[in-house]
Amino acid sequence: MLAPHPSGQVPADVLRDMLGDDVFDARKREEFLRRVFFEGDPYTELIYAVPGARFLQAPWSRFAADLNRERDDTDDNGVLKVMDFGRNPLYPAGFTLTPELREARLRRIWDAFDAQVRAELKGARLMIVGHSMAERGPALGPDTGTPRPALTLMLGTEATPTFPREKWAALRDACEAAFAPVLGGTYRRVAVGDPWTTDTLSAAHHARTGIPAFGLEVNVALYYAEWSVLREGALQELNACFARFADAALDLVK
Repeated sequence: MLAPHPSGQVPADVLRDMLGDDVFDARKREEFLRRVFFEGDPYTELIYAVPGARFLQAPWSRFAADLNRERDDTDDNGVLKVMDFGRNPLYPAGFTLTPELREARLRRIWDAFDAQVRAELKGARLMIVGHSMAERGPALGPDTGTPRPALTLMLGTEATPTFPREKWAALRDACEAAFAPVLGGTYRRVAVGDPWTTDTLSAAHHARTGIPAFGLEVNVALYYAEWSVLREGALQELNACFARFADAALDLVK
């Protein structure tokens, strides 16, 4: 199990690039770190960590380096972002992410995590990459303003699946059954490929190793109102649902 995005921590040198001298102002620093935490995949490490399973959690915020992007992805929503998902700048006016700064950060953060994933995958039968998604598509994304499903499975494309194509329907059904206790009201639909078809980490490591892999997105509305208070017991409930689903997914690749 991988959780590439839950951290709200930023390395001190990167944080100083982002805040300038405000890095020494406790209130401003804490407000900024809270912002990047909630714009990441908050609390997903608690949803996806299953006792007995291999688990790898990224130590740094996706805004320091997005580990679920290709190393050379220079898009706005690429590996090193200069704006958040509301398209608000992360750096002061005039800041430039030079090629030297870019390479140094990728080497320290992206390369280090990639090496850890490679080590953990030795002997594995399945890789699941755990995410959360906003209730509606943000400004920086493919589906701005569109309501999102309760859960989304990212299994690759018809041409390049990362999980066996003939088992997609069974996996979706297993996901719906496992998460049934938390589905209801507006958030009932378990989707495949909406709004994303492919999880980048899954695609990269499946191509390298052949190990079946996929990404799972949990709508944050299932556990808290964005920028608000967690629903009592929701994280433990989602973790129990995910544990049932992970077992079912593993059975499909025996």
